[in-house]
Amino acid sequence: MPKIVDHDARRAELAEAMWRVVYRDGVGAATVRSIAAEAGWSPSALRHYFSTQTELLVFAMEHVMAEATDRFTAGDRTGPTRQVVQRMLEELLPLDRQRAREAEVWLLLAARVPVDPAARERMTEADDGVRRAAELAVALLTGAEPADAATAARLHALLDGLTLHALLHPDRMPPARIRELLAAHLDQLAEGSDTGVGG
Repeated sequence: MPKIVDHDARRAELAEAMWRVVYRDGVGAATVRSIAAEAGWSPSALRHYFSTQTELLVFAMEHVMAEATDRFTAGDRTGPTRQVVQRMLEELLPLDRQRAREAEVWLLLAARVPVDPAARERMTEADDGVRRAAELAVALLTGAEPADAATAARLHALLDGLTLHALLHPDRMPPARIRELLAAHLDQLAEGSDTGVGG
């Protein structure tokens, strides 16, 4: 009788192996060969699931989005709204090793967007998730429903910019500085001085 392969279970096994490599050695080390070795597979078996590096990054980005969504939705919602919003948005920023590794995946996949439709599709989904988080944050802080689009777009750009600077210049943008800059912007929103409404 032929052996029945549980592909979902095998992909989950690969995801665990991939993230062990990424967490330990960085995203650049997550090659088909290194992940196969980590999982105890042959590279040819792994290529049945991921034939290109982009497919591997897309798979990694799916994991990133799932992890970030889980943290965002499961976060502590007790306390003043301003503090709750800060905690929510910090889950999307590279403030520890895990989130920094996740941001590295985002950056590498973003570099492939101009030439790869699969990368573009996955990045659009990730971008939409951050946009919705920014809209929720603005709505909570300003009491406006729906959130002002321009204000949410500025917050979204700030989140992306902080992430990029933290990856490229970690010495200039350590976690404490990221929190400080995010807090200053959220304080402005909470005080009503940057609602995006003219007049």
